[in-house]
Amino acid sequence: MSEELSYTEQTFNEGDIVKGVAEQVDEKAVTVSISGAPFDGVVPISELSSLHIEKASDIISIGDELELMITKVEEENYVLSKRKVDALKAWDKLEQQFTAGEIFEAEVKDVVKGGLVVDLGVRGFVPASLVEDYFVDDFEDYKGKTLTFKIVELDKEKNRVILSHRAVVEAEKISQKQQVINDIHAGDVLEGKVQRLAAFGAFVDLGGIDGLVHISQVSHEHVSDVSEVLAEGQVVKVKVLSVDLDNERISLSIKETIPGPWSNIEERAAKGTVLDGTVKRLTSFGAFVEVFPGVEGLVHISQIAHKHINTPHEALKEGQEVQVKVLDINAEEGRLALSIKDLLENPQAEEVVDYELPEENTGFSFGDVIGDQLKNFTKK
Repeated sequence: MSEELSYTEQTFNEGDIVKGVAEQVDEKAVTVSISGAPFDGVVPISELSSLHIEKASDIISIGDELELMITKVEEENYVLSKRKVDALKAWDKLEQQFTAGEIFEAEVKDVVKGGLVVDLGVRGFVPASLVEDYFVDDFEDYKGKTLTFKIVELDKEKNRVILSHRAVVEAEKISQKQQVINDIHAGDVLEGKVQRLAAFGAFVDLGGIDGLVHISQVSHEHVSDVSEVLAEGQVVKVKVLSVDLDNERISLSIKETIPGPWSNIEERAAKGTVLDGTVKRLTSFGAFVEVFPGVEGLVHISQIAHKHINTPHEALKEGQEVQVKVLDINAEEGRLALSIKDLLENPQAEEVVDYELPEENTGFSFGDVIGDQLKNFTKK
């Protein structure tokens, strides 16, 4: 009698939240027993989750305890919803996360046209453009992955929850970028990876922030096309020339980390050394000859030929291969004095002849002649 009273005294109405136990799991519905209720209830498959489910057994097993909302009271049956209870709980939490800008983890439950679906108690959608900070061609590999998300749009009335993983990635990169740039100083020598090539230089990733190696800082030699010297993905050593914290710009140099063309030049081009070179430029006062890559010396116009020339163009032309002799060197100022003339024979050289005056063996002297004349004058 007391058990019957409990049935009549406790009422169950639409909107009530009750606890039930899964007694039978069919393909499209779950039958549950409700504590204190006179009969069982049914949870249609559409009311089990905010996500699409093929079979009820995919997420519910016999004996599972469920918190449910009564959506309809029928004769000797209740129609129940797990989805609505999950949503009620979820919205309070989602509103707090949205207001605080909280970052949280969630599993990608499905991949649909245009993006990803995440179960947050309500259906969360991640548009394709908000998945990564780069283009993704195929999202199939994302199903089942746990990613970090941030809510970027929330509308309870429209049951709309828009999530972004890209916002989390970008925020992490900004934070990392700020930390990296604060730790970099002018004069530092670092290792980086060539991220991107441009007509004016190369961008090198220093571990969260890119620095620019201007084309003039790529090599000691003249570079007209950066791609002929560097390749994307190449690991390079760079020296930090300057850091602009306000504009987050870092200027780098590769050539300052490698020996310059004038290093050890005093050993390679000692005074008196004979070198092969190429005429690079002709000027009114002489010719500049490259003797090592990036090392040019001056052959003054007076050192080009033995004969007099008015301009270097009379004896030389650009691109001509010549032999030169090192006359002088100033490594600090990067100056090299050369001579072509010293290695050439002088066809106009005059022979040096020693002339000797013959001895006067006449048997008389000037005094004798004068004396004879004086005698004759006396006799007269």
